[in-house]
Amino acid sequence: MFVWSVKASTLKFIAVIAVSAAAVGALAFIMPRHEFKAETASSKKTSNKVSDDGDIKDFLLSYGWETGELLDQAEVTIPSEFDSVYESYNTLQKKQDFDLSKYKRKTVERYTYSITNYDGYKGTVLADVIVYKNKIIGGDVCSADVNGFVHGFDKNVTLP
Repeated sequence: MFVWSVKASTLKFIAVIAVSAAAVGALAFIMPRHEFKAETASSKKTSNKVSDDGDIKDFLLSYGWETGELLDQAEVTIPSEFDSVYESYNTLQKKQDFDLSKYKRKTVERYTYSITNYDGYKGTVLADVIVYKNKIIGGDVCSADVNGFVHGFDKNVTLP
């Protein structure tokens, strides 16, 4: 014959574990199942991944910008230290959910396109798109005039 003795404190411990497991199970069962995805300025538009000129044009079109031909493509090195101009420009990038400080000392590609549908401005308007390893990491829309304007891909995202 086999005899097993259990103390009252052991029974209480097992009861607490059982009740806790039941509570966790009940919560898991009754909790709604939602996938939460933060919508940011860069994610609400098309993907930031690019493999060719068409992907960049599609990215700009997702903000409403119709583009002409590619005017310039250049390699640019993001400086290791930002001066006041770069700090201000990076503030604009952060408002668009980009951050160039992550790419200090990296060589990136800058693509410049003409914008053909900019309302309310008669001069030349350009879009600069900065790409690193097939990913858009920043950019702007600006006038070609020295005393012109610069704003984000979204016209409402402006310099501080």
